[in-house]
Amino acid sequence: MKAVEITSYGAPEVLRLGERPDPVAGPGELLIRVAASGVNRPDVLQRTGNYPVPPGASDLPGLEVAGEVVAGDAKAMADAGFKIGDRVCALVAGGGYAQLCVAPVGQCLPVPKGLSDVEAASLPETFFTVWSNVFDRGRLQKGESFLVQGGTSGIGVTAIQMAKALGAGKVIATAGSDEKCEACLKLGADHAINYKTQDFGEEAKQLTGGKGVDVILDMVAGSYVDREVKCLAEDGRLVIIAVQGGTKSEINAGLVLRRRLHITGSTLRPRPVAFKAAIADSLKAHVWPLIETGRIKPVLHSTFAAADAAKAHALMETNQHVGKIVLTW
Repeated sequence: MKAVEITSYGAPEVLRLGERPDPVAGPGELLIRVAASGVNRPDVLQRTGNYPVPPGASDLPGLEVAGEVVAGDAKAMADAGFKIGDRVCALVAGGGYAQLCVAPVGQCLPVPKGLSDVEAASLPETFFTVWSNVFDRGRLQKGESFLVQGGTSGIGVTAIQMAKALGAGKVIATAGSDEKCEACLKLGADHAINYKTQDFGEEAKQLTGGKGVDVILDMVAGSYVDREVKCLAEDGRLVIIAVQGGTKSEINAGLVLRRRLHITGSTLRPRPVAFKAAIADSLKAHVWPLIETGRIKPVLHSTFAAADAAKAHALMETNQHVGKIVLTW
């Protein structure tokens, strides 16, 4: 099969189209003929040598795919309701930038009705991440306020839509330009804050009538954490899923005590299959119907042929995109 390989750590140009032996599905797995592969920030980190591959995972980048089931563990597939020829999308621990990809059956979901393979390939990584961190760890409830940093990122566009569709009372997003703020509002955010011209912490407190935000999803960390702690409501929850602003933070611990705040975080890639399968079940039950009725929509910025993966990574590094970037095969 053809696959996009990381020939050495470095700039986007280290990504090259090469050939690899076809993978073989093992127990509890299925083999997907990939039509499209999602591009995500962890792929960039892996390419630059800053995101080690979990033990046992493919060294090829790519954490989400969509395509057709061509082989697999017959019993596991039958138990999950899949068969050869079905169109699926899947979250994988690596190996997504390839014409064939093995995925645990529990991490596969049917392509939502009405969606193309390209649209479906944009779903798993961000939808699994948002569900796990906003609704499981962050425990966002109907009527509560929610703030997502980086509202036009793949995570951001998913979090805005999912929170709104599932009943959040007030959804606030941050973005780095007025144009991106407008995009957040079009996606359903109640308010959008330009973090380059406004203090997001002060704005968030004002927008919640001084109460503060119930749940914050943060991909920045660093100096943001102190500001986020200050704008959390009583019993508020801060969930950190990336550290683009640095790993060190200094906070007012007194506020954590007095307001009974929760600060947590997680990474999804190294978690066991059973953990991810439970998320897939939740998505299928609660979110896939919302996609099929159009209440939540894939947000695609651009597609690239797999041979142009370097261009896709270069675009991602500009931070100019709104939504997801996808490779096609």
